[in-house]
Amino acid sequence: MRRSKRYQEQIKAVDLNKSYSIEEAVDNLKAAEPKVKIDETVEVSIDLNIDPRKPDQLIRGAVVLPHGTGKTVKVCVICSGEAEKEAKDAGADYVGGKDLIDKISKGWIEFDCMIATPDMMRELSKLGRLLGPRGLMPSPKAGTVTQNVKKAIGEVRAGRVEFKTDKQGCINVGVGKISFSKDKLAENIRFFLERVRELKPQAVKGHLIDGVYVATSMGPGLKVSFS
Repeated sequence: MRRSKRYQEQIKAVDLNKSYSIEEAVDNLKAAEPKVKIDETVEVSIDLNIDPRKPDQLIRGAVVLPHGTGKTVKVCVICSGEAEKEAKDAGADYVGGKDLIDKISKGWIEFDCMIATPDMMRELSKLGRLLGPRGLMPSPKAGTVTQNVKKAIGEVRAGRVEFKTDKQGCINVGVGKISFSKDKLAENIRFFLERVRELKPQAVKGHLIDGVYVATSMGPGLKVSFS
């Protein structure tokens, strides 16, 4: 695979064979980042000691990062009655019931996160094939199916991140921006890793995490030592 000149320059500044502490990895990412206008996302990839073919070994959850993600998130809330006013007052970008579901079914998807009250899930389930592959379908496990829409919106605004294992048995999420301070990035990364470890399925024997890597959106991945 042909890599860009920029990528090649970044590789020169790091040791891809070394296992770094979280703080060392963040230091290296920040030192290797070229001076560009794009504020790249810092991403964490976790290789898990699971069999992704077995449902009882899959992980899905959410975490509110201590320092947020640095990303502006457009929130859509599917609800009705008094919950609509609550959602609007809490700062949701889009609020509605069946009318908004109909609009989405026709291809309108101009939001980054969807929250729904339990009573709307029957109607919303019709959009599973549309929203599911995009990671936008609300879920009780992720905390996006709830009667307390005010709390859910507040968590999203504060830096709430949803995550789940993919078909390869890995988890990949953005945990902040490269412009964040070293301490804030390191704390976000550590907080996220601890949350994943807390969700270890009972069906998984031995350790849960096989490997951890951090990288910027367009940069090389650095291996992180996390025990």
